[in-house]
Amino acid sequence: MAIEVPLNPLGRHEIHQLESILLFATLFRPEVIELIKDPAERLTWVDSLAVAAGALAREKAGMTISEIARELGRTEQTIRKHLKGESKAGQLVRETYELIKQGKLDELIKTIEMIEKGGLKEVIAKEEYEKLMEKYERLKLEYERIREELERMKQTVELENLQKAREEIEKLKGELEKVKREKKKLEKIIKELTLAKEELEKKIEEMRELADRLRKEKEELSRENEELKKRVKELEKYKIKFEELKERVRKFKEEIEKLLE
Repeated sequence: MAIEVPLNPLGRHEIHQLESILLFATLFRPEVIELIKDPAERLTWVDSLAVAAGALAREKAGMTISEIARELGRTEQTIRKHLKGESKAGQLVRETYELIKQGKLDELIKTIEMIEKGGLKEVIAKEEYEKLMEKYERLKLEYERIREELERMKQTVELENLQKAREEIEKLKGELEKVKREKKKLEKIIKELTLAKEELEKKIEEMRELADRLRKEKEELSRENEELKKRVKELEKYKIKFEELKERVRKFKEEIEKLLE
């Protein structure tokens, strides 16, 4: 099973976990073993790698350079060089971090186990090998402890996630019930609107029928009006004749009156 490493640690505990794994994995890379063959340089290398690992772990936790320098007891310039990869130790530790990030920590562990079985004895003297193996065993125990703790943390996180999931489910259930209630309200409103629509359509149909009747009555009135106009024209003719007759009667009356005089 792949080992989970806190690549962006939260809190002191995870910082120390990442720091230990970075130092452990870097120290036993084949190219680093070549660098520490010289006993005179070994202590310096181990110290530089430890500082670089501590600096990178704290940087990933979001600490500033001044905070890291104060905590590790080094100058800000030294810390900055390690973090920028300007020092060999800083470069090696950052490479190890990238390998872990790519999921290659187990490959590093396998390489270490192969070295433990015999390859290392051919590189350095037996006495130095024993000293290095003692440190390796300590680091290995620390690594196993960290892995077990990570597993426990993983289980704790899974339980917390499960609890959160249950809470989310309950919350969603509540939301679902709310949606159901809203749906019922909407269905009632839709039903009322449907009835209102049917009633409105009925009224519209009645209005159409009324409009048809009014149109027919209007047409009938128009015909009657035309008929009346015709009759009025005919009456106008009779009126003219009547006026003419009236004028003739008046003249005739005048003539009679003259004769009677």
